[in-house]
Amino acid sequence: MAIDLKAVEQLATDQSSLKAAAGLAKPAKWSGVGMSRDAALIWGECAGSGANPYRVMADLRDLGNKCTCPSRKFPCKHVLGLLWLNAEAVVPFTPADTPAWVSDWLGRRRGPSAAKPATNAPPGGDKDLGAARAAEPEVADDPKDVARREAQLAKRNEETERAIFDALDALDQWIGDQLRMGLSGFIDDATARCRRIAARLVDGKAAVLAGRIDELPSRLLALSAGDRPRGAVVELGKLVLLARAFRATPRNTAIRRAVAASETREAVLADPDALRVDADWEVLAEQVQTRRDGLVSQTTWLLNLAAAGPRFAMLLDFFPASAGRRGSVFTPGERFHGELVFYPSARPLRALLVRRDATHEMPPPAWPAPDDTLSDALTRPLLAEPWVIDIPLLLPQGRIARDAAGHTWWRSADGLATLPVASEVNGILCGTDLARTAAIWSGNRLAILAAQTPWGRIGGHD
Repeated sequence: MAIDLKAVEQLATDQSSLKAAAGLAKPAKWSGVGMSRDAALIWGECAGSGANPYRVMADLRDLGNKCTCPSRKFPCKHVLGLLWLNAEAVVPFTPADTPAWVSDWLGRRRGPSAAKPATNAPPGGDKDLGAARAAEPEVADDPKDVARREAQLAKRNEETERAIFDALDALDQWIGDQLRMGLSGFIDDATARCRRIAARLVDGKAAVLAGRIDELPSRLLALSAGDRPRGAVVELGKLVLLARAFRATPRNTAIRRAVAASETREAVLADPDALRVDADWEVLAEQVQTRRDGLVSQTTWLLNLAAAGPRFAMLLDFFPASAGRRGSVFTPGERFHGELVFYPSARPLRALLVRRDATHEMPPPAWPAPDDTLSDALTRPLLAEPWVIDIPLLLPQGRIARDAAGHTWWRSADGLATLPVASEVNGILCGTDLARTAAIWSGNRLAILAAQTPWGRIGGHD
């Protein structure tokens, strides 16, 4: 049995749990770490705030887990920390007899036949015991236990929803306070003010929204001084719209994903209504950003080269900064045929890679024509999700140039459209005829991902 760090990240309910787990993935925090002889079960005792350590256990066969801590998160940070220790081999997991407290838990979740500790194994060892268990019929769950678990889950969901509503009320009051006190003061003190309300949102189980607000100051500072007041109004306005959308439809998966937590990879893959697109894709670019919460976001942008389906796909991954830089499985400019499944949304964008076929002959190098006029491409996503931050665009023929003041602009070939561009754009693109340009519009400027030119593809930051 084996688990990698990516599986641990996908198991976490939110980014705060993952960050806390990273802090627990240290040998000094743990004692009594071990594993069953068939490497299916792992366990350990983690030092907590009380006198007695928390007993933590996990079954690597299906990632079932248990911890004696009082946390309402499942899995808690201690379970994630134990899995982290195993995935990164931070401490040795020595094969040993299964402790009684692990066997008791295993018996409760799998039926009486699984409750026998490893010390009572037959001569063939854990391997034979595992085969014998697999051959035994599964014990049906007690209907009363099922009903009790369902009632407990419903109660936890209700408590979580109530906590999020309270946090959103605090956010509304905070936004009103910033407007009353003046945008100038807010911009000057944005980092401290945003951090305070972000902490309140984390406590209210709105961790994703908290991360967005924690990054708000850096987005404002990226603007020129004259554009920051307008940028602040737009950012605060989008937060108000998102909060109202959640109150209106708290069970909407796309809205909940933007406020509280994202669905697990398994849930998306198992969703029969999830959009699946089998097509040829080009890797446009990869964006790696270290966030203020200690996590690194790794975003891979893909362009759909087929006529049907979403034009863009975004593969998003998070990992702790302490884990170091990860190598990417993609190379900007490469093309592949594969299947993607998209997270449910009114504007499908975030996706998971389900299948990636072997390299084969790909279509001609020219990118497809944009589906919409530029005005529609800029506004249509906001009609579906007005709180969205980044909008991917496939721009028509145009050119990039710098003015006398040093500002960079993209201008359409017909001269009817002009958009500001991030100053860090690849200098080779300036003055070049661009047949197609893939970019991200943040509401105030373009971030160039890649472009098609007369002499081939050029990356936005090559």
